[in-house]
Amino acid sequence: MNETILVVDDEERIRHLIGAYLKREGYRVIEAENGLEALKKFKTEVIHLIILDIMMPVMDGWTACREIRNISEIPVILLTAKSEDDDKLLGFELGTDNYITKPFNAKLLVANVKSLLNRTYVSKVRIKQELIFDGVHIDELSHSVTVDDEEIYLSPKEYDLLIYFATNRNIVLSREKILDNIWGIDYFGDLRTVDTHIKRLREKLGDKAYLISTIRGTGYKFEVKNEK
Repeated sequence: MNETILVVDDEERIRHLIGAYLKREGYRVIEAENGLEALKKFKTEVIHLIILDIMMPVMDGWTACREIRNISEIPVILLTAKSEDDDKLLGFELGTDNYITKPFNAKLLVANVKSLLNRTYVSKVRIKQELIFDGVHIDELSHSVTVDDEEIYLSPKEYDLLIYFATNRNIVLSREKILDNIWGIDYFGDLRTVDTHIKRLREKLGDKAYLISTIRGTGYKFEVKNEK
């Protein structure tokens, strides 16, 4: 295991604590004490995942997350003392893959890191390795998605959502069911997290956004007419 994790927090004690747990699991750890330093290291180092605090001097985590999402779909975990629902929703709108509040359990944080890395970088061979419909082509081996032959770039959660929809096409899926299957039954986030991610997925699908229909009072349905 040689994945590199960038830990960004203005508290040295927290950086060292997280780093110690990650190194124990075999990860390489790079530290930064603010968002600006994190961006500089992100552009010069090969990094596989970022753990990012929000309240920091020089450049806060919100700004850093937005800047990172402008150039990369690397997994990002926001780790912060800000626990309000609106803060969590903003984090997901900016493209974070998970939002963990302080105080936190270091072992659970490491478990989150492992899960995100596995979903992002480990190819899982399925019985059907390609899904093609209505101009959308999903290649599960390469984790690539094209719309009318143009590649689009999805975050890990957006990709998981698309796969989940595609493998349950033409079936009405409740928000609760989507949340349990994509975020896990132990996730305690708001159901609006589902709406936020689906909104972002629709935006990236562009003209194919019609594939995801909102079923009023129930949830969503992925409606496919032309399937290969």
